[in-house]
Amino acid sequence: MAKFVLLDTETTGAGETDRIIQLGFIVLEAGQQTEVYNDFCSAEVPIAFGAMEVHHITPEMIEGKPLCTETAAYRALMALNRDENYLVIHNAPFDLGMLEKEGFANGMKLIDTLRCARHVFEEEEAHRLQYFRYKMGLYKEEAAEAQKLGVEIKAHDAIGDVLTLKLFLSRLRARVQERFPGENPVEKMVALTKEPVFYKGPMRFGKYKGKTLFEIAADDRGYLQWMMDKMENLDDDMRYSVNRVLSGV
Repeated sequence: MAKFVLLDTETTGAGETDRIIQLGFIVLEAGQQTEVYNDFCSAEVPIAFGAMEVHHITPEMIEGKPLCTETAAYRALMALNRDENYLVIHNAPFDLGMLEKEGFANGMKLIDTLRCARHVFEEEEAHRLQYFRYKMGLYKEEAAEAQKLGVEIKAHDAIGDVLTLKLFLSRLRARVQERFPGENPVEKMVALTKEPVFYKGPMRFGKYKGKTLFEIAADDRGYLQWMMDKMENLDDDMRYSVNRVLSGV
């Protein structure tokens, strides 16, 4: 029977040389007890203060810990890495990129709940997991869920975020089923994960915040080209959208 691996990582930072310092995931399987994995690990890269500010993991907390590849969580993840299973991550490119540095190449079916949310909750002003945690009132359900799983709730903590992800996945699945009646919602989320999002609404950042990409292209096409050339942190969906507008597709 297929297993669902809901995963999150915390890292030393977001750069090319940064590494994983916490690997947390839960394993869901119909009719079986939920498995929880949550390991802190050491890294040769120092933790950036900006990262520390977010996840509150200090050097003292990982001192003497094994490397990521030596943890029980990593070994379990490798054992689960089969094509009949599903890997569920919010903003999958980031975590998968970090896991690749540890020698992990995903072989599971992938559900990126961030991209799926952009497809089916397109009216929302944000699609971050913590945004949905409050917008959907997930925080009200967390205490009972955490007690059941034996985990501690902390924002921007790997296993705490996984718990929120578990609650959000149920809401996301229901929305997908509502939007695509007659289709298997799980397989539809896998399909939506592979499909880039075309942003048609107003921009939420930059000097043209509040204008659509089409309006920006009409007024200042050069700005969109500057975004493509200079904004290294531009996510895949925005890059896809800007490229489509510039190409006139």
